[in-house]
Amino acid sequence: MDPSELVRGYLRLGLRFGRLDDGMVLSCTADPRTCRGVAGEPVPSPGELVAQAARLRAALPDSGLPEVRARFLDAQLAALECRGKKLTGQAMSFRDEVEGCFRVRPERGDPERYRLVHAELADVLPGTGDPAPRLARLSEQERVPPDLVPRAVRVLSEALRGRVRAGAELPTQEHVRYRCVRGRPWAALHRYLGEFRSLVAIDLDRVRWAGNLPALVAHESYPGHHAEHCRKERLLVDERGWDEHRIAVRDTPQSLLAEGLADFGLHLAVGPGWGRWASEVLAESGIAFDGELAERVHDVLFRLRRVRLDAALSLHEDGVGEDEVVARLVRWACLPVVRARAFVRFIADPRWRLYAVAYAEGAELVRGRIAEGEDLARLLGEPWTPGGLAGVLPVNGRTGPPGGSALI
Repeated sequence: MDPSELVRGYLRLGLRFGRLDDGMVLSCTADPRTCRGVAGEPVPSPGELVAQAARLRAALPDSGLPEVRARFLDAQLAALECRGKKLTGQAMSFRDEVEGCFRVRPERGDPERYRLVHAELADVLPGTGDPAPRLARLSEQERVPPDLVPRAVRVLSEALRGRVRAGAELPTQEHVRYRCVRGRPWAALHRYLGEFRSLVAIDLDRVRWAGNLPALVAHESYPGHHAEHCRKERLLVDERGWDEHRIAVRDTPQSLLAEGLADFGLHLAVGPGWGRWASEVLAESGIAFDGELAERVHDVLFRLRRVRLDAALSLHEDGVGEDEVVARLVRWACLPVVRARAFVRFIADPRWRLYAVAYAEGAELVRGRIAEGEDLARLLGEPWTPGGLAGVLPVNGRTGPPGGSALI
């Protein structure tokens, strides 16, 4: 199959999946004629899409595409094939679905490790007693008033942009617009609009502790999702003509690694000392919080991230009831009941059920590259796959270091 036709076939396939699964296409900047053509087709059956994914995947070895492109497309097409089989009603365990979509096998965390992390958290937080209520008190004491959130987000965004643009080699015309909403299953959601522009929606009901705002903005914008899309549009699409990167599809290796990379946003943009830096930035918006304490708390809580993956496995693999999953999140993740219930609603939603895995396993894969000092521009600009990022496979002719231990 001609390489250009194969790539067009992949773009059309992704758009067709979007017609069956609302929200599966996270962004698309393909030729409008391609988008209109797919929109005017009869709604496909999942079985038809499985067959199309298999045909395109089988054509890759003889397509003449460079190895790095073929490997990326192979991973994406395998995920779409798995997703299509799930939509046909084919029975598969949650673990098998995760492995088919993300090419990682999710494993549970160790409660003994969680207990050790809880002891560390108890040493860091003010006061005495169980760390969960102490964390809740800190969050309430340093709560951001909803009317100050928009300005605080803009100020943080501009400050992070200034630190990231040169190192990430972002185009001068790039721009992020923020919109505040309420009652969503997520705290924030990024959507790439093309031409180096993004829209980020932020749920005012979920944004409370000032200490969480810097990580949220870094994750969605600089150097997170927005910066990654901008760099790939310029480097891969505009300069190299690799049009497969015109579409971003949920529940694929692409989304797994995007979430893992975005979760290290503050580390990549600021590094150690981000807490003090962020508290000085937010002081301009009339928001006071203990940045150094927030940084220490975040460092500890990051090692509890696998608790949320455990929650997804309990809900979808073991059939544990939602109330019990909430109780486990309160116990092990130190979440307030309201936030734990919101998270369970999130992973119970068919659109987002795999995303607890994307956050935990994606971060584990990215961590190895960061620990070895991989530069920001390359992290944002390569067409990574899970194997390539872990160093198992070469990326553009280089073999990377093996991934380190899980950062949970």
